[in-house]
Amino acid sequence: MRILQPAPTQSPTQTSAGILLMSVGIACLCVNDALAKTLTAHYSPFQIQFLRNLIALPFAIMIAWKMGGGAALRSHRPLAHFLRGGLWVGATFLFFTSITYMGLAEATALVFVAPLFITALSALFLREQVGWKRWLAVLVGFAGVLIAVRPGSSTFQTVSLLPIATAFVYAVLMLSARWVDSRESVWTLLLYMTGTGAAISLFIVPFIWNPVRPEDLWLFVAVAIFGTAGMTMITQAFRLAPAVVVAPLDYSAIIWATLLGWLFWNEIPDALTFVGAAVIIASGVFIIWREHRVAS
Repeated sequence: MRILQPAPTQSPTQTSAGILLMSVGIACLCVNDALAKTLTAHYSPFQIQFLRNLIALPFAIMIAWKMGGGAALRSHRPLAHFLRGGLWVGATFLFFTSITYMGLAEATALVFVAPLFITALSALFLREQVGWKRWLAVLVGFAGVLIAVRPGSSTFQTVSLLPIATAFVYAVLMLSARWVDSRESVWTLLLYMTGTGAAISLFIVPFIWNPVRPEDLWLFVAVAIFGTAGMTMITQAFRLAPAVVVAPLDYSAIIWATLLGWLFWNEIPDALTFVGAAVIIASGVFIIWREHRVAS
């Protein structure tokens, strides 16, 4: 999850710091995904998510307190956070399930359609003005999905729809930030996302709980640390540097996902998957650039 927040006027030093934080933050989230993929061999995605959020919650509280003070711990609309927590749980469950059955790089590439869903949903349901150029970018992006997924061919897998469903739920999650009271900081959003994610998962895990093996404890701790560190660095990156500069760095995840998938599972996506990913990324970068132009 990336929570965007307009940054004030930036100096070159701040912009450079934002680029570095974004790059390292994306790498941390990819390590988080790789660790989660390892854990899915023995545990349900819900259990992984619950323990990750539970372990990360104290860190999230400390970060919110450090960055936003006592005000960051309070919410003016707790129900909005609870609903967003449900979306967060759903998106994470879909993605963790997808990487159980398919390559890390393939799943990551398909999740990149989220900006396309955000643009389409903004136009269709929020009545925002979206010009023909951005609509064309959306169509091109979905063409990239067809190239990567190849429906109707012998290589098509139904599980490939899970990362696309993840992207859709994630897009709704991003747009739902408008439900949150404008007085609340981004650190409050991060804190309540972690807390509500743990609380909602708590109602599910008793039915699918698998005793945690001692040798897996460090993996759960590592997932919590890398996930929390990644989100914190990405959030701070958007506060230091312009979104149009750091947002495209999100797509560096395909490099890390490909490398990690190759190192640990000998996963090598085929050529058409890379072609489809390139088309999706190009359309996403254009949408980011175009929205920046329109906002300017």
